[in-house]
Amino acid sequence: MKLAIVTAYPPSKVTLTEYGYYLVKHFRLQPEVDELILITDHTSEEKDLNFEEGGCKITVAESWDFNSYTNIFRINRTLNRTKPDAILFNLQFLKFGDKKVPAALGLLLPFICKVKKIPCISLLHNILEKVDLENAGFTKNKVLQRIYGFIGTSLTRFVLASDVVAVTIHKYVGILEHKYKAKNVIQIPHGAFETPPEPNYALPEGPKQVMAFGKFGTYKKVEVMIEAVEKIRERTQEDIEIVIAGTDSPNTPGYLADVAKRYAHVKQLRFTGYVAEEDVPVIFGDSAVCVFPYTSTTGSSGVLHQAGSYGKAVVLPNLGDLATLVEDEGYKGEFFEAEDSASLADAIEHIIIDDANRILLSKANYRAACSLPMSTITQMYMDCFKAIQQKTADFSMLDVERYMEKDGVKA
Repeated sequence: MKLAIVTAYPPSKVTLTEYGYYLVKHFRLQPEVDELILITDHTSEEKDLNFEEGGCKITVAESWDFNSYTNIFRINRTLNRTKPDAILFNLQFLKFGDKKVPAALGLLLPFICKVKKIPCISLLHNILEKVDLENAGFTKNKVLQRIYGFIGTSLTRFVLASDVVAVTIHKYVGILEHKYKAKNVIQIPHGAFETPPEPNYALPEGPKQVMAFGKFGTYKKVEVMIEAVEKIRERTQEDIEIVIAGTDSPNTPGYLADVAKRYAHVKQLRFTGYVAEEDVPVIFGDSAVCVFPYTSTTGSSGVLHQAGSYGKAVVLPNLGDLATLVEDEGYKGEFFEAEDSASLADAIEHIIIDDANRILLSKANYRAACSLPMSTITQMYMDCFKAIQQKTADFSMLDVERYMEKDGVKA
């Protein structure tokens, strides 16, 4: 099979870059895949394709740019030239741009693949029905939010033209089936990026690192974490370093620079900037706890799965989708009320002053991450592609559920 994957890819700064990397890493090891066509955005540096294992041929086709109005035409030309046997889209609603027209045009691509009769799966990391449009950077205007909701509903119908739409949270299946009467939606879990050897859960010498990882500025706001740690410092003798690992969200350029300026008086506050893939294990490995300073959620969390892979305790906002994911996939953490620094301070403190609790949570998260490695997730997608090509009526829905039951995940 010649499989095309449309995704952002390192060193791109576009959303879902890390997930794209691990999709490629594991699809290339699937025995049915003879060639991977990586349809990705343009970057000034070379793509990170230095995998240690063998694998199939990878053809890189840089075919789009964030916020370009011509992405749909350029990707279509790439499909005409490369002629893939099947295609996987790694999507969310701001995948192709934070400007409304480029973002919308990119989401028409699954429909175009359907017209071209290319077997197509769209992995949809979020659905508009569960996105806070204000926090996600769309608009604060309530009238415009209703307009974007209507547009989003229309675009969702184009994505649902895919042969299969995969979502990572089971609740999303019911929402799409009920609202759109869709019959081609399944849950395929997010999966763990890596499954390193089990750590010894000891912390390095020096201050305990309280770390947040990701792209910040829209629904990920680090101010509450900084203020929470300051509260802990006031009432304990703990030596704590605050680590902000990552970059601005494409929607909020300059956000972290502004935070650094406003909190310049705070001691032991470190901004790492962009974290290259090879440096991710160090960032997580040195941390005592990984904090999710989210004001809302937009679907499954890749950072949660990374934290689990490296055996880290986590502090999570008590928000619907994230709480559902934690319950469904077996992760454990301390919870806090979103945007409440006092609540967050209590949650962090419960971990960093109680080593037994930290290790208990860390071990649970490592077990949860290891239960669904990306090798299993990519096999689920391969089974779906086989069912599409064989025109199986229910596109192997029962097979996917069996995978999930086998790996101890609620279906």
